[in-house]
Amino acid sequence: MRDARIDRRLFLRGVGGVTAGLAAASALSACGTGTSRSVAGSGGKSSKTLVVRNSGGTYGDANQTAVYDAFTKETGIQIKVVNIAYAQLLAQIKQGRPQFDLIDTSMADVVRFKDEDATEELDYDRLKNTRNTGIAESLMMSHGVGKNYWASVMAYRTDAFDGKKPGSWADFWDTKAFPGSRALQARDADLPELEFALLADGVPLDKLYPLDVERAFKSLDNIKGSVRKYWDTGALPGLLLGREEVVATSVWHGRLDALIKGGSPMAYQWNGARRQSNGFCVPKGAANPDAAYQLIDFALRPDIQANYAEIYPMAPVVPAAYKKLSTAAGDNLASSPEHLKAGFDLDVEWWIKNEAAVSKRWQEWVNA
Repeated sequence: MRDARIDRRLFLRGVGGVTAGLAAASALSACGTGTSRSVAGSGGKSSKTLVVRNSGGTYGDANQTAVYDAFTKETGIQIKVVNIAYAQLLAQIKQGRPQFDLIDTSMADVVRFKDEDATEELDYDRLKNTRNTGIAESLMMSHGVGKNYWASVMAYRTDAFDGKKPGSWADFWDTKAFPGSRALQARDADLPELEFALLADGVPLDKLYPLDVERAFKSLDNIKGSVRKYWDTGALPGLLLGREEVVATSVWHGRLDALIKGGSPMAYQWNGARRQSNGFCVPKGAANPDAAYQLIDFALRPDIQANYAEIYPMAPVVPAAYKKLSTAAGDNLASSPEHLKAGFDLDVEWWIKNEAAVSKRWQEWVNA
């Protein structure tokens, strides 16, 4: 449930094409001074500044290229980006002086901000691109809306099983039919992967939540002897597969793309993918809520969602974006029509309520 960042090579693979498609919009938006932040209404252009918080890195670069520059060109509103962590964001809001107008963060933090009474309830009447567009109801929360999916999936060596392909988490758990060492995600990387253990034990996708924690750990006991590594960085699954230290692992989708394109014998398996999303929320006390609404609505346009997905492996939340995506990009994203049916959306509210207890038990299980 953390802000997602992917390898810079994945971002750079498509920047040139999208930048050309956006007609070389102004690239000064990250440098706004914020000294005069009032903006024109949605009907006209303005030269003022909107301050947006995101997590930076290649995620921020992709937003700059595919979203912010185009928004500035269309509206005249400059965008200044700040990279501030949750605690500092909350402190500024509680003090009544947030130095930002819009927060781009994980949906888990969207819920936490709401629980802290730190964000405004969204007026969906002002967000025309959320109306009847097929955005999942779970992403249209009272105080925030989802913007891009990412997913945790299975990956495996294609040369490991005599031509057989693991097709489910049950196959991942089946070390007789698919022999070899495994890797799973460490708690330091993100939430424990209890859902995968339950899917391996036969729980249907639509019956996962609330998670049966006891059943999950019993299932995990069945694979523990084959788990060679609990990975704590996004790059490690690819290294483990490449060195043949493991033959199958969980992985954040996108982290193996460059390796696969380079000829490494690796593949993703999408059945049982665990999807999460980043989202937008508007802090209480924001100086420019009108401009914040404009940017949210702009970012949810199908063409903008498609532009973003072409250069960064996070998937659209708006299904119509797939009509504007290249086949190569669309087929490799978490919310493609095929993958949408094969995976599930992480239940953010369940995890927020249970994260501390489950994480403590997970670490005890790992250390035992």
